[in-house]
Amino acid sequence: MKYLHAIGSYFLMIGNVFYKPTKWSITKNLILKEVEDLIYGSLGIVIFISFFIGGVVAIQTALNIDNPLIPKYLVGFATRQSVILEFGPTFTSIIMAGKMGSYITSSIGTMRVTEQIDALEVMGINPLNYLVLPKIVALMLYPFMVATSMFLGILGGWAASVYGGYTNSADFIQGVQSNLIPFHITYAFIKTIVFAFILATIPSYHGYYMKGGALEVGKASTTSFVWTSIVIILLNYFITQLLLG
Repeated sequence: MKYLHAIGSYFLMIGNVFYKPTKWSITKNLILKEVEDLIYGSLGIVIFISFFIGGVVAIQTALNIDNPLIPKYLVGFATRQSVILEFGPTFTSIIMAGKMGSYITSSIGTMRVTEQIDALEVMGINPLNYLVLPKIVALMLYPFMVATSMFLGILGGWAASVYGGYTNSADFIQGVQSNLIPFHITYAFIKTIVFAFILATIPSYHGYYMKGGALEVGKASTTSFVWTSIVIILLNYFITQLLLG
């Protein structure tokens, strides 16, 4: 019953987010602030991780190709497929569940502890619209971050393969261009948009409905990360089965 109550509360929260909207002049500034905090503030770690993850995928693929009959361009092909289908959208989202999710939960949770949310309600402002909607809108730019992750993952695979002596540049590029199915990119961005909504709402739910003091803010952030990651992994399975199965 506890989990059913939490699921019901979550969907009720989603409905209330779009009720009684805040003035656009205020919402616009909140959205720009969330874009800076959530998107721009996370680019550094995404760039760093994506480049080296792509390199690791390429090296592992090259080391497992010990049959001379297997073409060398397979390294580029495997790197592209791994990065676009999984490492770009899914792996990045799980990392962002820790980075963005903890920030969202702790910021809203701190406002709950310090009674700032109660003050918003007293002023006649819908706190969910004021706090959560800007995060949802800001994270609609999340696909651009994942696109950057995909590009840098493939670039990292190329750099590791070429400068590590596992294959040459022409073979790697041939593999990247070989048998490209455009729908795979569409599939990756569909997943990304769904994950962006999850990243904005589940951490907000745990921050908004938390109870207690400063210690509980930390616990709520941890719980938020766990459940956001679980939901992302489950949705990844169902979306893959639905679109590619």
